[in-house]
Amino acid sequence: MTGQRAETSDGGGPTGPGSIDTVIVPRTSDIGGFEVRRALPSSRRRMVGPFIFLDEMGPATLSPGEGLDVRPHPHIGLATVTYLFSGEIVHRDSLGTIQPIRPGDVNWMTAGSGIAHSERTGPETRAAGHTLAGIQSWVALPEVLEETAPAFAHHAITTLPVVDGEGWTARVIAGEALGAEAPVATASPLFYADVTMKPGARLPLDVEHEERAAYVATGSVSVAGDAFEAGRLLVFRPGDTVTLAAETSCRLMLLGGEPMDGRRYIWWNFVSSRKERIEQAKADWTAGRFGPVPDDPEALPLPAD
Repeated sequence: MTGQRAETSDGGGPTGPGSIDTVIVPRTSDIGGFEVRRALPSSRRRMVGPFIFLDEMGPATLSPGEGLDVRPHPHIGLATVTYLFSGEIVHRDSLGTIQPIRPGDVNWMTAGSGIAHSERTGPETRAAGHTLAGIQSWVALPEVLEETAPAFAHHAITTLPVVDGEGWTARVIAGEALGAEAPVATASPLFYADVTMKPGARLPLDVEHEERAAYVATGSVSVAGDAFEAGRLLVFRPGDTVTLAAETSCRLMLLGGEPMDGRRYIWWNFVSSRKERIEQAKADWTAGRFGPVPDDPEALPLPAD
């Protein structure tokens, strides 16, 4: 999915209590008539582990004939991770991939040296109408892999491990979390999980990774007695013992990993450790050097500076 031109989000929040380092309130953005809430990058926090971008899409009820239409656009230096709560999106990319994604599946696209893709509602789903909701995230690649060959991997919901606890259930999307490991190949140590909790349930977080966060997608959770509503990204202090308590039925995205190996610059849909590489990507997109997306020629133009 396409990002915005600004290097940081203007969504911020107060420093949190206890083991919470920062609370980020996402800002609202529009992508082709579809509203998203952007938690990363933020003016208060650019990254959590390798996660450099986090958007919540919807939930949006799309009437028959309506759909998501994110036209072909480019990426470098990152992997995009699409994960849906409801609805369906058809992914197309310049490798020739055509892959629908449905709730609980994972689309992991490694941009590396450069890839273009589009995300649209398929014709059958568009004709019927549906509700679309989910999370779009970007994972920055280590510097030595920023120019790796682009690739795409789809992992169906049935291939992802599920961990059940007392009053909570977690699906591990990528990396290792809560004693389980997803089959998704990652370029650096990280964790990413989709957790649902019943009221009163308590979930201790793993402490293995230095940088950890929880995005509250629905409901309300508390940490050390302080409650946080949906639409909040809670970033925790390294090494602190953290227990999430469900105030209501809720859904959380747990994410994080090891700190990146240096600063990352972000402009539009480009991520790199080098500003000059982003300038090259701008020129490449304008000159048509990313390659076409099959059956989807209406590409987005490079934004004005």
